[in-house]
Amino acid sequence: MTPADALAQLHALADPTKAAGMAAYHKAPRPYLGITVPELTALATSWRECTDTAQRVALADALWQTDIHEARVAAAKLLTQARITDDDAVWRLIASWVPTFDAWALADHACDAGARRLVADPARLDEVEGWTTHENMWTRRAALVMTLPWTKQNFPKPADLAIRDRVLGWAATYVTDKDWFIQKAVAWWLRDLSKHDPQRTHDFLEGPGQDLKPWARKEAAKYL
Repeated sequence: MTPADALAQLHALADPTKAAGMAAYHKAPRPYLGITVPELTALATSWRECTDTAQRVALADALWQTDIHEARVAAAKLLTQARITDDDAVWRLIASWVPTFDAWALADHACDAGARRLVADPARLDEVEGWTTHENMWTRRAALVMTLPWTKQNFPKPADLAIRDRVLGWAATYVTDKDWFIQKAVAWWLRDLSKHDPQRTHDFLEGPGQDLKPWARKEAAKYL
């Protein structure tokens, strides 16, 4: 599967009417083709079946560089796997995308792929911690979105609890950031955590979380 072949398949699914609506919705200034996420997921799955890891990394890199919205979503979908043998190149590519994030949808698709690589090797959290002070708001946000798997464990090991506390420490530095997307990301992390670890969520909201905006506190406490 070459980048040219992949792009040809993408353009074959293009819908100009949907593309105009997507451009207005996402607002980020880049080309849109008007392809749905399920269609992109199906394409990425078919590409994954006929490529090895090195080929997937090369294809995902080429697709991301086009700056076409759907090509970037497909690039992220192509690398969204739980198990990848020798995944360093996959992680390095995803991490290289993070400073370029400029919109929530692409960031979330890429973070979904990145989250699996963090679960596979939590030592990568040392790199993610550096994102928490990045000048790009979307990069700071990615540190929380990409660590969401640690909010969802019903029976976390001591190492996982330590990671929860570590990420909550990052979140504590975000609470005075008034950007809507940062406030939303903190609330999202806490809301998901509350389903599995209500005590930590409560303690955060009674501590540093008191400085969250009222709507974010309400969202964070939704399931408490």
